[in-house]
Amino acid sequence: MIGQHDAVTSPSGAHFAFTDRWGGVSAAPYEELNLGGAVGDDADAVTANRERAAKSLGIDPGRVVWMNQVHGADVAMVSEPWGDRPVPRVDAIVTAERGLALAVLTADCTPVLLADPVAGVVAAVHAGRPGMVAGVVPAALRTMTDLGAEPSRIVARTGPAVCGRCYEVPETMRAEVSAVEPAAYAETSWGTPAVDVTAGVHAQLDRFGVRDRQRSTVCTRESGDHFSYRRDRTTGRLAGYVWLD
Repeated sequence: MIGQHDAVTSPSGAHFAFTDRWGGVSAAPYEELNLGGAVGDDADAVTANRERAAKSLGIDPGRVVWMNQVHGADVAMVSEPWGDRPVPRVDAIVTAERGLALAVLTADCTPVLLADPVAGVVAAVHAGRPGMVAGVVPAALRTMTDLGAEPSRIVARTGPAVCGRCYEVPETMRAEVSAVEPAAYAETSWGTPAVDVTAGVHAQLDRFGVRDRQRSTVCTRESGDHFSYRRDRTTGRLAGYVWLD
């Protein structure tokens, strides 16, 4: 469910975790640990999977905050779970509430987890190609600094995502993306235009002054242990979690 390499506590006390697709109860084509509630899977299965994933990490399932992700650059500040309130249409959530876990769903996009343990501020960010271009990561970082975070203290972890060798796009799209973020310029392993969203995210983090960064080596399109929309179309969603004790 949560691989040993995917659940990490940094020396500074921040917790980061990325799920794979195993250990849940969803049936094909969402097998097994689908955590996405808007992909066509049985709602009870998704609820059970979210409970299993949270408990495996030592998190209270009721203290996990999710987003209604829309490939934009809007950020929401949260201090408690949404409860009966509508889940906002945002692609980043930020909290200064210790013990509140923030979650991001992906199936090729780049999940970005950020934490400043000294300030007690964390963020979860959904950075697909449109969101990376729109600046969702810098927007989340600015919200964190408004709450007292310092870029030099922020710890950043990016999880499994489609790699630049596999994310084929039209040449015009590559040109548009790289005009905004040159680091995202890529070529597939078969020699066609591509975009490397994670490389673009890390360039943005670096420009903001975030130096403690780690990038997952897993390409979701290449890994049978992870969901990939580009590979399978109808599929489940992985989750990234970040929290502070």
